[in-house]
Amino acid sequence: MKIAFLTSGGNAPCLFASIGRLLHNYSNLDSIELIGYRNGFSGLLKGESEIFLLSNFSNSNFEAYYDFGGSPIGNSRVKLTNRQDCIDRKLIQEGEDPLEIAANQLMNDKVDILHTIGGDDTNTTAKDLCSFIKSNGLDITIVGIPKTIDNDIFPVKRSLGAYTAAEAGARYFSNIVNENNMSSSHLIIHEIMGRNSGWLAAKTADYYCNIAEEKKQKIKIADSLAFYNPKRFDIHGLYIPETLVSFDDEIDRLQRIIKDIGCINIFVSEGAFIKEISRQVESDGSLIDKDAFGHIKLDSINTGKWLSDIISKDIEIDRVLIQKSGYFSRSSAPNKSDLDYIFKVCDFAFDNALKSNSGVVGEDERTGELSCIDFNEIRGDKGLDINSKWFLDLVSRIEN
Repeated sequence: MKIAFLTSGGNAPCLFASIGRLLHNYSNLDSIELIGYRNGFSGLLKGESEIFLLSNFSNSNFEAYYDFGGSPIGNSRVKLTNRQDCIDRKLIQEGEDPLEIAANQLMNDKVDILHTIGGDDTNTTAKDLCSFIKSNGLDITIVGIPKTIDNDIFPVKRSLGAYTAAEAGARYFSNIVNENNMSSSHLIIHEIMGRNSGWLAAKTADYYCNIAEEKKQKIKIADSLAFYNPKRFDIHGLYIPETLVSFDDEIDRLQRIIKDIGCINIFVSEGAFIKEISRQVESDGSLIDKDAFGHIKLDSINTGKWLSDIISKDIEIDRVLIQKSGYFSRSSAPNKSDLDYIFKVCDFAFDNALKSNSGVVGEDERTGELSCIDFNEIRGDKGLDINSKWFLDLVSRIEN
């Protein structure tokens, strides 16, 4: 039996570990071959793969996989139904069908099981490939594993690596926040990844609030620091795509804060104001870059800069600092909680792959059970539930 892996989309703190756990499971079987396609679907189209030699594996080898972020076989963003993009990127020739090329490559490589580790774009692309394979009577099982730091895949309750990314982003800001001592009127904007979901920004804020509380308690018990206002560690604004912001009211509120403590600390999801920024960019006659899946390339939007301009226009700021924790967070190795969850999901994926069950393995939020979810039920851009208790508690902590 031959098993193949590919990782696709952006980095997340689960890719190395997921492959390691799957390799661990498959290594216990007899007559197994294992390969990884380089750089996701790009490598599948080009027939570029690496061989995992079972003779090189021992328990200590598998342990090493759990200590790294990123992917050992690389990622890319390729949509197999976007033929023109595949042609433009020289992945296929004119007149060729990417789905057919990918399916033929799997057949030529004699792959029995393909594991696609990625987000909604990866697994909806896996759905298209799975449908093509079935319609052509081919016998290849495709089992997807949900990876995205945005935690925005429906109906998956928890994406692998998301909690680690949030925790890492909080640790990142726990250092950055000390920069607000560099002037008497300071604005720090912490821009966090997330296109249409504010989950990562909110969960990062949630983790950070715990860190801030520890710092504030230490300040309070230090008699010689009685002059220092512990509110300088607080988050003074959280902006996410799921909530509306009235800047007339918000500017007045932020003005009072900076007058009181001399700084403003803002957490913002990079997709929070995407409609407003897009309209402004287009009104200036500029084009907005989009990827193969039709998503706006958020690096070209620069949400933090746009927000700082809005705030600075009406509030006198001596120093503005815009920091993006995304690449730091998504490239982290998984924390203990995520690693335990990775093992749980990958073990279940392994079992379903051996039963020839294609789909995306994850905890189905509709049933609360770990399931092999039909590819056709997977979709992206699941928004944050702003009525959930943990989020309402977070808002209360920020407001108080």
